[in-house]
Amino acid sequence: MAEPGRPVRSQGVAGTWPVGRASPAGGFAPAGFGIWPVIVETLGEWARAEAGPGRLLPWVPVAFGGGIALYFAADHEPVLWVVAATAAVLLLGAILLRRSRLLAPSIMIAAVASGFAVATWKTARIAHPVLAKPLYSVSLSGFVEARDIRERTDRFVLRVTAMEAQRSEVKLERVRLSVRKGTAPEVGSFVQLKARLMPPLSPVRPGSYDFSRDMFFQGIGASGFVMGAITASIPPDAGGLRLRYAAFMQGLRDAIDARIRATLEGDNRAIATALLTGRRDAISTPVNDAMFISGLGHVLSISGYHMAVVAGVVFFAVRALLALIPGLAAGFAIKNWSAAAALVAAAFYLLLSGAEVATQRSFFMTAVVLIAVMVDRRAITFRTLAVAALIVLAVAPEALVHPSFQMSFAATLGLVALVQIGMPNLFASPDHSATARVAMWGGREIAMLFLASLIAGLATTPYAAFHFHRVTPYGVLANLGAMPVVSALVMPAGLLGLLAAPFGLDGMFWWLMGIGIDWMVAVSRWVAALPGAVGRIPAFGIAPLIAASLGIIVMSLLRTPLRWCGAMVLLVSIGWGLSVRQPDILIAGDGASVAVRGGDGRLHLIRAGKDNFLLKEWLAADADPRDAGSSALASGISCDESGCVTPLADGRLVALASRIDALADDCSRAALVVTSRPAPPDCAAMVVDRPRLARQGALALTQRGDGFSVQAVRTRGTNRPWLPAGAGEGDFDGSLAPKAAPRSRDATPSETDLQADD
Repeated sequence: MAEPGRPVRSQGVAGTWPVGRASPAGGFAPAGFGIWPVIVETLGEWARAEAGPGRLLPWVPVAFGGGIALYFAADHEPVLWVVAATAAVLLLGAILLRRSRLLAPSIMIAAVASGFAVATWKTARIAHPVLAKPLYSVSLSGFVEARDIRERTDRFVLRVTAMEAQRSEVKLERVRLSVRKGTAPEVGSFVQLKARLMPPLSPVRPGSYDFSRDMFFQGIGASGFVMGAITASIPPDAGGLRLRYAAFMQGLRDAIDARIRATLEGDNRAIATALLTGRRDAISTPVNDAMFISGLGHVLSISGYHMAVVAGVVFFAVRALLALIPGLAAGFAIKNWSAAAALVAAAFYLLLSGAEVATQRSFFMTAVVLIAVMVDRRAITFRTLAVAALIVLAVAPEALVHPSFQMSFAATLGLVALVQIGMPNLFASPDHSATARVAMWGGREIAMLFLASLIAGLATTPYAAFHFHRVTPYGVLANLGAMPVVSALVMPAGLLGLLAAPFGLDGMFWWLMGIGIDWMVAVSRWVAALPGAVGRIPAFGIAPLIAASLGIIVMSLLRTPLRWCGAMVLLVSIGWGLSVRQPDILIAGDGASVAVRGGDGRLHLIRAGKDNFLLKEWLAADADPRDAGSSALASGISCDESGCVTPLADGRLVALASRIDALADDCSRAALVVTSRPAPPDCAAMVVDRPRLARQGALALTQRGDGFSVQAVRTRGTNRPWLPAGAGEGDFDGSLAPKAAPRSRDATPSETDLQADD
């Protein structure tokens, strides 16, 4: 009980501030100096509360993920045995310090080292050749491991058994090939073909997503397209158990798609197939864009939501059926049996949908929750999420840099924080209160759906802005309108359709699923058509994203008022990201396309090819609403058969020289010359030519005085298995400066040197 006259504390926070005492004689202390001990004591109490028993476990996967992030930030591949030995020593040190005050920091340091070591080991384990330069006619033989049915073309992954190419000795293990629609071979078949192969797609600009890294961790060393016919032949061996399993699962997916096709068609069929089998490439572009603009794009990618719905429907259905049997309901733990059945259903859904990394993460999270139910532990806790995150990152450390992992775990973290912290505070009220009366009419469920959509949307916003350069202002509205129908009709009807398909009674369920999909598509189109539905965000660096992630984690994991420090960090990261200056010039890695910011502040495009994907990425990163086919992109550009020129905002010219005979004129007139050929050494302009592009890849130039600062995809010293060092010669720094004009020497002789006859 508080003593009279002493400040009263409530939950560790000073209720009243003590009055400042007079300073001692001969000294000086400002008024209010006595509050600092109180502040320090309060902060200490909060810190001790945050470090209480069990409170540090959720921070272990954060530290583990930090180690993985450090691995991907390295310039070159670490030495595996050194990394593994370091992690082992630090783990041993943490064990020895288990009774010391240094236990918490030692565990975090060991977790960072372990994450770094696991990522290094995963890369070393799957190491395989990666194509470095294009091959235009390659003979390939191998087994078809996977197949994608897309809107315009089909695509398959070939496990190569034999490869022949002129002037190349490289032997790839897997390649991904595109074919004419309807001509992709069956999974498990052995084929022979000719193909044109290209290196995995490098980032189209510095800081953009690295697709070559994804392909490396999928075991794919090149992509391309088939030339001519595909010939099926007798394989030299059976192909192995893994190939037979892939063929069986692909056949099962094709059978499900055929059953859905018998009832639904168009986008309804494509979306239904995507929800059940994970194949979403056949969805038309307008519907796909509307789904992502409205904030419903997460429905198309099998994630934690889908896994939770499948497990939840099976859990409650099995429990309801078992409860109808009095003997079972009274004498056995039917809840545990239901959780086991739900776990089996989730595992089958994982295999049916292709077991991609995002789906694996969802399954692990669901499995941990169901196992907690089976052992009578609380299911939705930060510990559950921490264990699931550790499992996912240990199995697939590359998932950390994938947007699906980042967005899914951010949303899940926010929702767990809502359940653990927000809900008890929000609905902690007497039964006779207004809150209770509203809850009787379903107000609590509506409020929770609104809050869940809002929290999940806000938590994923930084990652959507970083990877896709857009946000969804009306995401909550779209989720409120569509998700109840998806949860109550679309997904249950799909599960019942799967169960009824072997009996030939599935048609009605696909029809019901189509009705729900019609509603979902209608909501997405309506929301996408609202004014301001497309929230475009210009590109920003990785540092603001890391700061935003730290802010979200701190706000979610901390319980004391210290969590509001996370809100401050998040606000700083938002201002930081929005204040990033956009580059003045973008140069493609092959030197065939250049985007120049003109006097109107917009990009003007010079291009020799038709790489629409690159152009879309550049425009999206610049928050430019123009379409890739807009004629305004070419305004202010002058071209002839030798190349093109366009002015910068300050009037200086940038030239793209496509022919070598144009370099002399461009070097004398332009401030910057871009060419895919070697430039002459005496060129008076600043130059970006073949050697630099081969060494550094795509470039982003920002004006600094009369010159430019240069950001490159491959910075100096970068050499990773998925992004090997360029083959160009020379070492290039991070700037371009105008070349000094050669000074004319004074030819006047001195008087002392003149001779009599001069």
